Parts: sequence; structure tokens; C-alpha cells
Amino acid sequence: MPQRAIRWSRRGGQLALFAPWLLACLPLMALANAPTTPAQNGAAPRAAAATSIALRPFAARYRLEVEGWPAAYVDHRLSREGDYWESLMETDIRVARGSERSRFMIQDEGIQSLYYASGYALLGVGDSYQLDAEPLEALPDRQTALFTLSRRIIGGDCANSPCDIRYLDHKGREERLRAHTQGRSRITLPAGSFETITAEAWEADKPSRRLLFRFHPEVPGLLLSVDYHRDGKRRSQLRLSRLTLPD
Repeated sequence: MPQRAIRWSRRGGQLALFAPWLLACLPLMALANAPTTPAQNGAAPRAAAATSIALRPFAARYRLEVEGWPAAYVDHRLSREGDYWESLMETDIRVARGSERSRFMIQDEGIQSLYYASGYALLGVGDSYQLDAEPLEALPDRQTALFTLSRRIIGGDCANSPCDIRYLDHKGREERLRAHTQGRSRITLPAGSFETITAEAWEADKPSRRLLFRFHPEVPGLLLSVDYHRDGKRRSQLRLSRLTLPD
């Protein structure tokens, strides 16, 4: 095979591997809500405190660095739309773009996913996906899941032992992860200096793939940073570069 064809084949393979990143804007969005675990050592009061934290709309921009690719920016917006909330993520680089949108309601018994849509385009070729209320009745989509996970972490869940996590991916397939809170610290980012709550997540059957989340302790759904590790090496990182919190 000619050398040029070999180079194109390798590049094409890399592009194909990059498509799932665009579907979620980043692979580290694939987290979700888990069934509530029994309270241990005071976890119940902390979980109750999490649900009492007022939801706040926000508009954030993250800088995303993926190994082997130029840096990109991900825009993330949480907004109130009448009776429901909407979480939207989208990113755009020279050869590709992707977006993911979710709508959910806050109810006394928890958070209920209503609608999910995502899509990507890669060198002019792409696809789109959609989930309506029926498949989302039992398990949340991954955008709603990210919001719910942050709320649980803020409330103290997953601190004493890992939480089992279940969610639907962009095609409606059930996935499972585990998450464990590691504690509080302070982090300095391009957007400023913040107190943060750190949580680690991993796939039960793929322990070499790890996600390290740093959540804002007072703004559910807002990411401060995320690192994705595979085989002991960091493969991507996300950092908050701009934040707008309406008055």
C-alpha cells in the first residue's frame, strides 16, 4: 500500500475513534444517576441537604484537550424552560462538531428525564440520536445523569463507599459505572479560583479507564475540571475557562 494511503488510513481510524467524543462532547459525560443507596454514617442528612440546594442556571465554557487532537472548547448551558430544565453541550473544531441536549424535571421523588438528543458531524459526515420519555422513564440519559451525579456528590453520597451507577447511552443502551467521592480541595483555573468536590468514576469491567471529576459545591451540574485516564495515562483534560451565573 502506498505510504500516503497508509497515512490516510491511520488518520481515518483516528477520526472514527474521535466520533464518540463528539456525541457526548466528551466521553466523560457518560455518567448517570443510580438508585439511592441506604444511608450510612450520616449520609442521609447530607443527601437531603443536596436536594435543598437551589438550582442555578449557568453558562460555562470549558477548554478540552484530547491526546492527538487540537484543543477545543465546549459550551455548556443549564437553563430553566418553563416546567423543565435543559442541559445543552456543544463543541466545534475545524473538522468536526457535536452537540448533546437533555430535558428533565425536578420532582419530589427525584429527577425525571424527558427528552434527549445528540448529533455529530465529522468531515461532513455524521449522525444523530434521540430518546423520548418512554425509554427514559426507568433510567436517565447521560446529560441528566451528569447533573444528578453532581447533586449526589454535593450531598455526600458515594463518600463512604462507591456508588453503582446506571444510565442510558446515546443509543438507549444501559451502561454501568461506579463513583467514589474523594473530598474537598481548592483549584485555580482560567475562570478563577474555586472550592471543589472531587469524585472518581470507572467502569466495573474496565478499571484501567478512570474519570476524575471536580464539581462546584454550590452549582449542581457545573464542572470545574475533568481528567480522563486510560492505562495509567491521562488521555484528555477539561478545564473551566469562563463562567456566567445570572443574578
